[in-house]
Formats: sequence, structure tokens, C-alpha cells
Amino acid sequence: MGSGASKEGDEGSKEERDTSGGQQLYVSLKMENFKLTGDLLPHVYGSLPLVASWDPSKALPMERESVSMWELSFVVPPNHETLDFKFLLKPKDSNAPCFVEEGPSRLLVGGALQEDTRLALFRLDSDEVLEYQVFVKADRVSPFDLAASWRAYQDNFRPSSVRWIPDISINSAPQTGGENGSSAGLELDLEHYVVPTPPTSANSAHVYAANLTENPRSLMSVSGSNSYPIKELEVAVPDPSKMFQSSGMVESKSVGTFSPLQKQENQRGLFVDRGVGSPRLVKSSSSNIFSTDLNLDHDTKNSMPAAAGAVAAAAVADQMLGPKEDRRLAIILVGLPARGKTFTAAKLTRYLRWLGHNTKHFNVGKYRRLKHGANQSADFFRADNPEGVEARNEVVALAFEDMISWMQEGGQVGIFDATNSNKKRRNMLMKLAEGRCKLIFLETICNDVNIIERNVRLKIQQSPDYAEEPDFEAGLQDFKNRLANYEKVYETVEEGSYIKMIDMVSGHGGQIQVNNISGYLPGRIVFFLVNTHLTPRPILLTRHGESQDNVRGRIGGDTALSEAGELYRKKLANFVGKRLKSERAASIWTSTLQRTILTASPIVGFPKIQWRALDEINAGVCDGMTYEEIKKNMPEEYESRKKDKLRYRYPRGESYLDVIQRLEPVIIELERQRAPVVVISHQAVLRALYAYFADRPLNEIPHIEVPLHTIIEIQMGVTGVQEKRYKLMD
Repeated sequence: MGSGASKEGDEGSKEERDTSGGQQLYVSLKMENFKLTGDLLPHVYGSLPLVASWDPSKALPMERESVSMWELSFVVPPNHETLDFKFLLKPKDSNAPCFVEEGPSRLLVGGALQEDTRLALFRLDSDEVLEYQVFVKADRVSPFDLAASWRAYQDNFRPSSVRWIPDISINSAPQTGGENGSSAGLELDLEHYVVPTPPTSANSAHVYAANLTENPRSLMSVSGSNSYPIKELEVAVPDPSKMFQSSGMVESKSVGTFSPLQKQENQRGLFVDRGVGSPRLVKSSSSNIFSTDLNLDHDTKNSMPAAAGAVAAAAVADQMLGPKEDRRLAIILVGLPARGKTFTAAKLTRYLRWLGHNTKHFNVGKYRRLKHGANQSADFFRADNPEGVEARNEVVALAFEDMISWMQEGGQVGIFDATNSNKKRRNMLMKLAEGRCKLIFLETICNDVNIIERNVRLKIQQSPDYAEEPDFEAGLQDFKNRLANYEKVYETVEEGSYIKMIDMVSGHGGQIQVNNISGYLPGRIVFFLVNTHLTPRPILLTRHGESQDNVRGRIGGDTALSEAGELYRKKLANFVGKRLKSERAASIWTSTLQRTILTASPIVGFPKIQWRALDEINAGVCDGMTYEEIKKNMPEEYESRKKDKLRYRYPRGESYLDVIQRLEPVIIELERQRAPVVVISHQAVLRALYAYFADRPLNEIPHIEVPLHTIIEIQMGVTGVQEKRYKLMD
């Protein structure tokens, strides 16, 4: 069933392909012995579609179906319907000789065994003869039915050997000398296994966070510090009577959701989308005529998030019932310097982008440095300096207008990062936002002098404002003077809609106050902020060890580990023990599929938690198939997936957007954890998790490299996110 065999089948004659009516031959080989010895493992070898070789070292392992039964099943391509094979027994000790069944090989032609079923006899070194009952079954099945039944077969007829273990277990697997012995051990220096990270990986901790924000479009042509003319502030408020005018259909860019409503003969219609590759039809509630000619309003179409499920449903509800400005949200940061505003803004931006909301971070300090230079002293920030106040108000207005312009081009959430430390400034922003976007103030308050001192020192080390100041102490004193100027006029938020984060950065308590907050997205923002903190800790991401389905090229399934996977789990346990030996606490998270649970089993000393949300992407009816089989038997689905892997949803399965939605609780819990976490999961899931930490665009997620037998270490801390990769095996 490998790719080579499938390609040969594609190149066969039309007559040969049509003889089975589009069906495939499904073969099941079973061996049964009620007196099995646990040291001998049944295998099959010979002229088979999976490995056409009479080399015993390349024999295919059979899987245990029950206490006495072993089984191997596969799909035979049309050009390989003559099978010539034998059974053999392999000792667990790979250096010991194999035992091949006596007698001639077995011949299966077109699904019919060319002899009466006979016992499989094996003569051991002690002249003892082992007898196995043999069962050979071959059926013609359609590819669709075969794939649809695969997961049910796995779940109901072959229970996993690790099923029924509790969701949380501490030290459930005893540690033996063989599990972490020197044969599978690591070098004492873990750095020996470090490999280069991708060029677009998580941001380095040495990058100043404000430099990663949106570039000031209105100032990019400015070369001198005083070349931009200062204008009087003009605020344009649109006519409310025209705010609700809308034409045509509002299209949802999400998968598996409905979008509102197409005007057709004064009737409301409904747009239903199963996924990429499905019919995109609009039907009037009073008509049986379907139409695919959609004339979309550009403004409303761009305001829809590229998301799925509840995120898209909330956006649909806002567009159906809410005023136009509610479709755009401005989060206005408020707070004294060195209180974590930019850090909070960066985390919130990353989270909302990952959920599918078009979000950008606008830092006013970046505008100020470009317009007036980076070498402004503390006097520039005095409230009794009219020139400084006017200059700072000017760059605030420029940044806000840039944000509004971006929203009018399709942006949804703007994070406006500045001190905004008094009511006069905030009233100016509220007037600018009136009729154009919904506005929420987000105030960060910190009373911990140690945290403030740490943040101040980081500011001097990283901020471009002090890049040309060679004397650290002089820069430190200037910044403290600037801070004192802000403290003299600071007024806490009491107006409008607001969220106050009070002493939340440490992760040890604090409080959040909210006022006049409603709606799905503001609610998600509050929930996210409640669970964030700055406690440094590593998060280790790794795929399970290589599984038997990985070897066979099948997607989905719930098979056990291959020989390489067995070796990796031992190396992983050794790595985790050495990497986290100095940590007071840590936890191991896996999916509910046995290949991740088996990979985690040798790790001792830490609680193990199973998450169904960490299960691999559901391939639906394609579960258990190879991509070559999907390409041959379901070409339309194959091409649809190829065109848009992000939004493509397997029939009766999931898309990457669906995976992101179910992973949101995992992200929230990872943010809330203060101890290290080891996540052992699957490729699609880890791509989505990694994209969150690395702030990668949604459309890149299906293509992120997450290789087998490699550990991605994400370091969470006050200065941002760093990444390191360890490759334990080739």
C-alpha cells in the first residue's frame, strides 16, 4: 500500500482499473495460539504490497488483536493481487535468529487462497514445535466504506492496550534499567542535540517588543524630526442614518458556519458551507432556486474573521444585529511606563490573530521616535511643557488615524499601545472613535516595586530611546524622571468600557475589574487576560514516537509504536528527566490516542494528563487511508485539500481551523501554568500550538515543519518567547 504501489496502479490500463468496479481488495491475515510465548512476535514477509521482500529482517509485524490472536490487514492495489508470503516468528532480542514457518509459501490470487488452510508450524532450536491456527480473509470493499469504518474498527474491535488508564496518573509507569539505560541514553550535554530553528521561529528575547508592532504608515516618508507639519485635530463623524446601509450577501470566510443574509426578492437566504471543495450554494427561504453568484459588500466581507465555530458565529451575530462600528474593536492601553503594557498588548495580539481575528498592534512610541527622534529627555514628557504635549498628542492622533484606516481596509481589532494616562487624552480618543469603532480601555496597574524596577532596567537595556546612551545609570535616572512626570498627572480609568488588570503580572493573585463589557470577543479577551502572567517556564512540544501507521503511510488511526518509536520514547524519557531535573514541578500532557500515551509511559516523576483536545486532526472518512489512495479514489477531495489546507475539512472530519478552535482551552491552560509542561501530541495539533507561540499567520499553519523525534522548547518569560529545538533521532 506504499506510494510506489499506488502509482503503479494509477498507470495501469483502464480495463484493469475497472475490473473491480472501483472496489479494492481488503486482506486480513491472522494467527492464533493459546499457548503463546511472549518472547516471539509473529511477522509476515514475502511478495506483499507493503514490502515486497523475502528478507526476514524486513518482515511486517503483526499486531495483537487479543490475548491469543495476532493480525495484519492491508489493502491490495489492483496491480498486486497475487500475494506470495510466509509467516515467521521474531524474538524480542533482535540479535537472536528468526523462526520461519515450515512448508511451502502461501499463495493468494485475486482474494482466493490457492490451497486449503493449514496450520503454521515453527520448529524451535529445542526441537519444540509451535502450532498456530491461520485465518486468511479477503473482501472487496469500496474505498469510501473502507475508510469510513476504519476508526470504528479500531475503537470497537481492537481496544487499545493503554485504554482505561485514568486521565491523571502520577508515576504510573515503573522505571526500569532498560528504559533509560545507556543504550538509549543521551549525551550529558543536552546542547549536543540542538538543531537550528526555522528562520521564522518565535521572536528572540533580545528584540524590543515595540519594534515588532505595526509600522507607522503616515510617517514612513518622514526623514527629519521636524519635517511633518502639525495640523489641528479634525474629527469626522459619519452620518448615523447611513451606518446601517448594506448591500448583498455577507460571506463567511470560516468553514462549516453560516453567514447572514442575502436579499433576494425581499426574502432572507442562508449560506451553508461544509468546507473547501463543497458546493457553495445560496437558497432563498421562499424559492427552490439555488444561486452561486454572490455580490459581496467589500467592507462587511473583510470584517469577517478567518476562523471557525464560535468565533465565526459571534462575528455573524454582530453583523446581523450589531451596529457597524461594533464590527471593529479598538483596545486602548492605559498605564504608567514599565507596567507591562507592550508585553500585554503583544500577547493579546498574538492570541487574537491565532483565533482568526485580523489584529494589529500600534505602538505610539514607535511613531514618536520616527517623528521626533529617539533621544528625547524626560523634559519632553512633562505635563507643563506645551510643545511636548502638542507633539505627543500629534503622534497619538496620527497613530489612531492609521489604525482606523487599517480597519476600514478590513482590519478587525486594533491594539493601541500608549500611556493614555489622563482623562483629557482618553476623551480625545473616544471622540476620534465615535461612529467608527468600538473602544475598550485596558489599564495595567502594578504595585510591586520589584517588578517595576525589573521592567525599568529592561527598558533601559532594550528601548531605542536609550540605544545611544552609553551610561546605563544616566539612562536609568532619565527614565525614572520621565516616570515621575507621568505619575504627577496620572488618572485611573473611570469612563467608558474598561478592563483593569491590577497586580496580575506575577501570576499569584491580583484582580481584574471590568465595566460595561459585553459581546463574544470582549468576553474572550477578559478570559484570556485573567489567565496570563509573566512567570518564566519552558513548554516542550513533541510528536509521539514513530507509529506503525507512520511507517505504512496511513493518516489517522490508533496504532502502536514502531521499533523507531519505541527507541524514541526511551530517549524522550531520558531527555525530560535531565532537562527538568531542577524543576520543582512539571506535567506531561498527551492526547487520548495510544501512540502518545505509549510515548509518555517511560517518563516518571510527573503527573500525566490526557486531553481529547490534543487528538490528531480528524480525517473523517479518509481515516486509515494513504494520500495516494485519497488521490486515486477521491480526487476532488484531494485537490480541494491541496488548494487550501487551512480551510479544507475532511468529509465527516475536521479542518485546521476546527483544530484551532478546540485547542483554545489548551492555549489558555498553557498560559495559566507556572510550571513546565511537556506536550506529546500529533503533527497538525502541534503545528497549531506552535503557530500561537511563534505568532505565525493562519495560512502558514498547515505547512509548519514539526518533524518526528524532535523536541521544540518554547521558553515563556517576561521578555517574550524564545525557541530551541533538540533532535534526538534521525
